[in-house]
This record gives sequence, structure tokens and C-alpha cells, in this order.
Amino acid sequence: MEHDVDAASAVRRGQLMVTTADETYLAGARFDPDAMMGVWHESVDAAVAQGFNGLRAIGEMSWGGRGIKGAERLLEYELRIHHEVFEQAPLRAWCFYDRRLLPRTTLGVLREAHLAKAAVAGPGETPVFSVAPLAARPGFRLAGSAGHECRQIVASAAAALSASPAESLTLDLSALDHLDIAALADIVSAARRRPAAAPVRLLGAPAAVHRMLQLFPELRAGLEVAEL
Repeated sequence: MEHDVDAASAVRRGQLMVTTADETYLAGARFDPDAMMGVWHESVDAAVAQGFNGLRAIGEMSWGGRGIKGAERLLEYELRIHHEVFEQAPLRAWCFYDRRLLPRTTLGVLREAHLAKAAVAGPGETPVFSVAPLAARPGFRLAGSAGHECRQIVASAAAALSASPAESLTLDLSALDHLDIAALADIVSAARRRPAAAPVRLLGAPAAVHRMLQLFPELRAGLEVAEL
């Protein structure tokens, strides 16, 4: 026992559990955000069943820099977990990323996907384009400039959009500087794939997005656009 923390007793009481990435994030053939949403809900349910008020967790995310199959879905996972888990269950979690193991730009994008951040951006970690969950309602906030070099980020945002179980979903575009036609098409396609019938609401869309929707009216399918 160090620092007055009796870890051994906490383990015996079921109050403390240590698992590896291979037993959680990577339990399947590849990293699967859908499976992880279930893992978190099952873990919270198990804690409550044992008489605890909820669950606190630390996720050590170094495996994301090891070329694991499915690691390209890590941003999608970080975007989804807020609305699909944290808002629904008594769970508080910290994601620990090692700056030595991930590219600076990747780390910056992942950091921006969290509502609360314990560290400020380091040199080279401020992303050109970022996506974050909204705090007050189901949805996401897009910020910066999304062009060809941001295809993977847009793909992750689109995947999180289409997978969201929320009936009503909002995209806040008020901090968006640029969104190319391919990125907009990806978002529209994701909106159409959503299981919920309600259209995705666009807030604060810049003038350029309105012009693209006027030129290509078919892109408005699945969207409810708030006018300027």
C-alpha cells in the first residue's frame, strides 16, 4: 500500500479492476466502436449491480498508434462515446494519449473530439479541421477548413453521424471556414443512412455551403437547413 491507497483491498471488493486493451478495445479481430459502446454500458451495469453509484475509468490509448486493424475508426469512437454513453450512463472516463506514439496532427484531431481536455495543444497539434460533439444536444460541431487533405476526418465524422441513435441530430457549422463539395456529399450520404427519420439539422452554415446546396438541390435530402 502506497500513498494510503489500499489497492489490494479495492480489487478484492470489486471496486478496482485493471484490464488490458486486448481484453477491451481489441477483444475482437479489429477495433470496433459499436462493440465498445456495448462494453461500456455492460461495465456500468455491472458496477451498479454490485451496489456502486457508477463507474470511473481510465482508457490507455497507446494501442491507437500501433497500426491495429480498425484504428482508423478511433476518431469515430471518440465522437460517438459522448452522446451514446456518457450522456446515458453514470460513467466518467479519461482517455490517455501518449504524444510520443501518435503523429501531432492526429493527436490534435483526437484531442478536439473531447469536450473536456486536460492538456493544451502542443506545437503542430492544432488541426486544420476538427469535429467535436455538441455539449447541449445530440450532434457535432465542425470547425476549420475541410478539403481533400481532411478526407479521413470527414469520413469519421460521417460514420459517427450515420451511427448515432439520436432521433434528432444537429450539425453546428458556425465555426466552419470551408467545406468542399466532396465533404458535403459525404455528410449528406451519412444523413440519409441514419436509422432515425428526422433530418439532420444544419446550423450556422456558411454562405458557401448554402450556395452548394442551391447549385445541387439533391444534396438537401436528409438535411434541414437553417437559413442565414
